[in-house]
Amino acid sequence: MRSTGVHHVDLVVSSIERSLPFYRDLLAPLGWHRVGEVEGERGETIWYLSGPGTSVGLREAQAEGSHDRYRVGLHHLAFEAPSRVVVDERADWLRRRGAELESGPEEYGYIPGYYAVFFYDPDGLKLEIVHIPPLAA
Repeated sequence: MRSTGVHHVDLVVSSIERSLPFYRDLLAPLGWHRVGEVEGERGETIWYLSGPGTSVGLREAQAEGSHDRYRVGLHHLAFEAPSRVVVDERADWLRRRGAELESGPEEYGYIPGYYAVFFYDPDGLKLEIVHIPPLAA
C-alpha cells in the first residue's frame, strides 16, 4: 500500500545497536518487515524500516546533546495499528522490555474511538501506537 502523505521520517538515535532492534521488534507486528540501509549525506549509514506506505530511518547521532520535544523539532511520532488488540499487545511488549509508558493504552477524546498508548524509545523520544476505527478516521 502506498501512502499519499509522509514518505519517510528519519530519527537520530544515540546507539544503532540499541535502537535498531527496539524499532524492528516494536514495528514488526504492525506490518513493518523490510529493513534496508543507505548512505547518508555525511557518509553515515541510515537504517530504514519500511511499513505500510512509509518508512522510518534511524541514524546515529554525530553531535552531543539530548532531545527536548518542546523545543523546535519532533514532538512525537505515531504508528497506526490495525486493532485495539494490537495496541494492547504492543503495550504489554513494551512493559516486558521495561520501556517507559507515558499513558494508556486507553481511549482518548481526540476523535471518537481514538485508542492509543504513548511511550518512549531508548533515547527518550516520545512514540505512540494508535488504532482509529474506520468510521472515525
